[in-house]
Amino acid sequence: MGREAVWLSSPRPLRVLASAVLGGDLDLTHHIVNMHVHRGYHSPDPGADLRAFAGRLGIVEPFVGLLTAAWTEEARCVWEEADGIRVGAVATVGLGVTEAAGLSPPGVCRPSTINVIAVLDGALERAAAVNGVITATEAKVGALVEAGVRTTEGDPATGTVTDAIVLAWTGRGPRVPYLGPATVAGWCLARAVRQAVREGLPRR
Repeated sequence: MGREAVWLSSPRPLRVLASAVLGGDLDLTHHIVNMHVHRGYHSPDPGADLRAFAGRLGIVEPFVGLLTAAWTEEARCVWEEADGIRVGAVATVGLGVTEAAGLSPPGVCRPSTINVIAVLDGALERAAAVNGVITATEAKVGALVEAGVRTTEGDPATGTVTDAIVLAWTGRGPRVPYLGPATVAGWCLARAVRQAVREGLPRR
């Protein structure tokens, strides 16, 4: 973590499911990069910007790339562990354009963003990974509601207009067929994400 980016690098390939600017279609990667951009950032090709930045880091293979106007050096990392399951979450929290899903009207996307990168040391089935994205999103929303974050219209905020998530897993260790919040793995994931987002909020 630093001023330019949050960079997660793994010597072993990670399985991934992501709603990322770049690499959202990847199944495997060694690198996840959450690059800082200025608040007025506008580019015709964000993917090219991410590739150029990754090249400066020495990344030459396909990677998952995110963008955020939040301060990446203030990213929060939280680990949770129970019954042999270990989950980590890194969150960068920017609240430039908050929204309430299903209530806020469509509008202009402006970089700010709550980006969450979660890593689970286990073997996930694809359906469990999708379930994990739901669990992590619920935890993010819970942190925002708990903190009283609202939209400009006064509704409880569920996120920002440009939020993204990456769920990565090692493929080793315990088999995790389901990642809902009632499971040990889902509980660890939710706690890690909720705490990482919560810790990022007071500085906004």
